[in-house]
Amino acid sequence: MSIKIGIMGYGNLGRGIECAIAQNSDMELVAVFTRRPPETVRILTDGVGVYHIDKALDFKEKIDVLILCGGSATDLPVQTPEYARYFNVVDSFDTHAKIPEHFENVDTAARANGNVAIISSGWDPGMFSLNRLYASAVLPNGRDYTFWGKGVSQGHSDAIRRIEGVLDAKQYTIPVEAALEAVRSGSNPELTTRQKHLRECFVVVAEGADKARIEAEIKNMPNYFADYDTTVHFITAEELRLNHSGIPHGGFVIRSGKTGMNGENSHIIEYSLKLDSNPEFTASVIAAYARAAYKLALKGDSGCKTVFDIAPAMLTLLSDEEIRATLL
Repeated sequence: MSIKIGIMGYGNLGRGIECAIAQNSDMELVAVFTRRPPETVRILTDGVGVYHIDKALDFKEKIDVLILCGGSATDLPVQTPEYARYFNVVDSFDTHAKIPEHFENVDTAARANGNVAIISSGWDPGMFSLNRLYASAVLPNGRDYTFWGKGVSQGHSDAIRRIEGVLDAKQYTIPVEAALEAVRSGSNPELTTRQKHLRECFVVVAEGADKARIEAEIKNMPNYFADYDTTVHFITAEELRLNHSGIPHGGFVIRSGKTGMNGENSHIIEYSLKLDSNPEFTASVIAAYARAAYKLALKGDSGCKTVFDIAPAMLTLLSDEEIRATLL
């Protein structure tokens, strides 16, 4: 079995998908599609072509699963339902509040054309979502807590870069240790947004820029920083390159619950991720769900799915017999 994969979009996530394909012996990269001039894009895999996005439909019979690597703000709401008409697709749509709407749009397109679409695969949504579900099912008398970081928030970093006078920036989301320990103690604390996370910003500005204005704009930015304790460091471009060039991330999903007739026994379920590369790990999750999409399509399934709909056995290259013998 060789699952023929196409990649739509070749940024950090697209490169991560390419690397993930190389680590999965049942997958083969067939084509990369880009909005940029294809001749300007250099990929890592020898012998695989790069094509303009307009050529994607020429590969309808050559690709088993098309992985969509665009952004959740404007790309995926359009691209996923559009390409689900022609391909089995997987995306990493991560605007949590809009997932139900996205699901309905993609499901309509995929189901009408007999294709499988898996949306919102990654680590949150994705792996964290699964752990929230498992934990709440096991401990119904309890409370969920999700902490992100320490890690780079690409969306928040981009928001800083859009401020006048900012040349470059990286923003780290950092869990508050006191909040983490309170949750791990089993006390089920009520925590505000500010109590759960800190935000730390490393900012490169243009010569002569008003640093006081920029810092104030960052700290008072609604939906990004205003609800958090935020620290701003102004550094040089060289410092940013040397000390903040990576894209690490991670976090914790914790369920604190009680059992017994009177709730006399306390339990903590904790799942954590520590990631050197957010996009490469996200890509590795997506690759597993691309395998599931392929398996479902072979069975004649269709429509939109989330990680909640995919049985774990669908994700692995191992046979059912191997899973039972080695993992159960």
